[in-house]
Amino acid sequence: MSTPPGTLEVQVFGTKKHPQTRAALRFFSERRVRTHFVDLAERAAAPGELKRFAQKHGTEALVDRTSKRFAELGLGPARYGDERWIQLLADEPGLLVQPLVRCKQQVTVGPAETTWTAWIAAAKAGA
Repeated sequence: MSTPPGTLEVQVFGTKKHPQTRAALRFFSERRVRTHFVDLAERAAAPGELKRFAQKHGTEALVDRTSKRFAELGLGPARYGDERWIQLLADEPGLLVQPLVRCKQQVTVGPAETTWTAWIAAAKAGA
């Protein structure tokens, strides 16, 4: 199922309670962008999916070191390799920086309205 030219479709990974995820969903909704929301509280992201984000931004960028879950698990001194972090992030979505947004082959980690706006402009231009 492909989208017609000029139409944008994004996939947003996050949790309904996370304020940045809600802001991203609102951002796309206000611009009438078709959004597929993956609630990480209901369905964890697959390690392969997380690797896509890590390839572009680095594994460290995916880890929310300020999250309550990070503190609860006592991960402050943890020095894991990328593979271990990816598996831990898949198992513990509360450790992820949110939202994770994917549009075709492009991905963002955290709030990225400037990038999202560029995606929308490119789609409208028929790129």
